[in-house]
Amino acid sequence: MEKISAENSSSLSIGDRYQLLVANISDYAIYMLDPNGVINSWNAGAEKFKGYKEQEVIGKNFSLFYIPEDQAAGRPAQALATSLREGKFEVEGWRVRKDGSRFWASVVIDPIYDRQNRHIGFAKITRDITQKKETERALLESEQRFRLLVQGVADYAIYMLSPEGLVTNWNSGAQRIKGYDENEVFNTHFSRFYTDEDREAQLPSHALQAAAKEGRFESEGWRVRKDGSKFWAHVIIDTIYSDTGELIGFAKITRDITEKKTAQEELERANAALFQSQKMEALGQLTGGVAHDFNNLLGVIASGLDLISVKNKDHTDIKMMESMRRAIERGATLTQQLLSFSRQQPLKLDNFNLNSVIAAFEPVLRRAGNTHTRLSINLQAFSPMVKIDVARFEAALLNLVVNARDALPNGGDIDLVTENVILQERQIGTLPAGSYFKIAVTDNGIGMTEEVKKRALEPFFTTKEIGKGTGLGLSQVYGFITQSGGEIVLHSMQGVGSRICMYLPLVEDTVTSANNVLNDVLSDLVLLVEDEPDLLDVTAELVRSIGYDVVTAVNGSDALALLQQRPEINILFTDVMMPNGISGIELARSAKTHRPDLKIILASGFPLPALTAEHGNLDDYDFMNKPYKLSELARKLRAT
Repeated sequence: MEKISAENSSSLSIGDRYQLLVANISDYAIYMLDPNGVINSWNAGAEKFKGYKEQEVIGKNFSLFYIPEDQAAGRPAQALATSLREGKFEVEGWRVRKDGSRFWASVVIDPIYDRQNRHIGFAKITRDITQKKETERALLESEQRFRLLVQGVADYAIYMLSPEGLVTNWNSGAQRIKGYDENEVFNTHFSRFYTDEDREAQLPSHALQAAAKEGRFESEGWRVRKDGSKFWAHVIIDTIYSDTGELIGFAKITRDITEKKTAQEELERANAALFQSQKMEALGQLTGGVAHDFNNLLGVIASGLDLISVKNKDHTDIKMMESMRRAIERGATLTQQLLSFSRQQPLKLDNFNLNSVIAAFEPVLRRAGNTHTRLSINLQAFSPMVKIDVARFEAALLNLVVNARDALPNGGDIDLVTENVILQERQIGTLPAGSYFKIAVTDNGIGMTEEVKKRALEPFFTTKEIGKGTGLGLSQVYGFITQSGGEIVLHSMQGVGSRICMYLPLVEDTVTSANNVLNDVLSDLVLLVEDEPDLLDVTAELVRSIGYDVVTAVNGSDALALLQQRPEINILFTDVMMPNGISGIELARSAKTHRPDLKIILASGFPLPALTAEHGNLDDYDFMNKPYKLSELARKLRAT
């Protein structure tokens, strides 16, 4: 291109100046096309980008620079048509250099008109933005790799929050841990994952404020899944800033560490149980030694009194001697209690069904109460044998009931419950894994402080007034239960009440058969039909208390519908007199027709002969008179 000297530049016209300006721009390809797309001008930038000299392209169609695929699709002509129709055409795409290499171009095509507004061609500006494209592509690939990495992490919930705390993205780990898919949580506030108590305490907003202030927030706490279940979470919230330092959101990472927390708590409980066991063992050894020595001293005193009585018959103060003998007897009783705590008292062991023992001992337990307390006894339907000193067991049980009574100065409830349980290794104290019989005595009395709970099983520790207790009651129970191979656990809260649980190992050869019987019972589903709501509720609880599953109906029609919907129902227990709709006998006969294998029990306040006289033969059904007792109800259900 012709160079113009500085001296001659002042003589150039405005058009010449523009021509020189365009011709010398090297960062943009700027050239003219006629109305048919033929090139009629060429600047330095076009030569630089495309590799053609001016004489090589003038007179040729600009489609020369398009890749073959775009040429075949008619893209060059479409570009000119769009520019002419809309006044401008702008696009990005691949273009071809003279040497055949490709570059990514930003293209603008504007139509050109003369002074008479006649279309005379197009102005085309092209810029090589390959480097920008490569940078964007690399960034996109990096973002995609990062997104795939984050999405592939299943053990951590990783997601972003807006500055206000709204969820803006969601990974697969978040979906797995929290239960929501992305559509359910997108643009909702992350506080939905907190418990109601934490939301009321404004913990979510405090967490974001702390993260914004410190740059990072870390904590542990309960979180809530979609199904309402809770899990213990380890949470990290990091702040995210733009290049200008503006807060644009938060990155939140949550991990479910419930198993870790549970394992840690179990370890702490095991360590506490081991410490308690070691402490009680040490106390037992000390107490046993003292008791033996004290017994020997009492023996010397008792023998001495006998000698005095024999040798000095005429001068012996009989009243004083009797007082001394009573003191020796009380001392002997005290040593027996101490030996019981130290597990050195001989036991008379035999196999017993403890439910039968408790049932026979019930009158004594009830007399231990008073007019202000209510004693409820709920015995599990089936009880395997336990090897136990039955007299000592009764004394321990009585001790617990009396303690519960004393914890109810203003009256209240005492509940005695038994059940078979299967324990894991060290789940309760230091007990090995296995099958156990659990006896729990619960009261809703004054309860204990944490300090009292820690010492409640120690000998001579008591919170009662002087003269009201020796402090040996619970310690005796502890010693007896542990000497029998079991464990005692105390739960109490001040102002709420206490529950003391005794666990005793089952005799091995009775465990399997009892569990099989119990499983058979638990597989039975009872349909209970009663039109009196209160009686229905009470009877349902009675049936559940002896190990059965229960569904209920308030009339015969509903009962028939349930029998059709629930084929697993195998016992029908129905009231006879139901004024609304079909009677219990009509229900029983209809049910027997469709379900011959169904076991049916009829219940009525009328005697069976009266019902037979009115309704005919009822020999196909079992019958119970109202009101019925738990023992009778259990017997009838087992018999079916």
